[in-house]
Amino acid sequence: MGQRGNDRQIDNIEFVVADIARSRAFYGAAFGWSFTDYGPEYCEFTDGRLTGGLTTMGEIRNGGPLVILYADDLADAQAKVEKAGATISQPIFSFPGGRRFQFLDPDGYELAVWSDK
Repeated sequence: MGQRGNDRQIDNIEFVVADIARSRAFYGAAFGWSFTDYGPEYCEFTDGRLTGGLTTMGEIRNGGPLVILYADDLADAQAKVEKAGATISQPIFSFPGGRRFQFLDPDGYELAVWSDK
């Protein structure tokens, strides 16, 4: 998974997806993630700091924990997410400490992107 020595910190996030190639294309285009394949049913991703997996082994479940990503330029992040094929579920809004938007990826997972700028 991730790195050892990060006790009680998020180490890995795994998404059950319908199509690994489609998910790779989406997250690569939207966030610039890189990928390592471990067979036809599992692909590891990294964003340069956190690792996770895309797998077809399991049942797709909408919902779950809200994964929140950070972006220096929120409007640019939203534009990339939309161009990659996401549905914006909550347009950019302000909250104490910053602004964020939420979106649904191609498999229906809802994620958020926030910025303090």
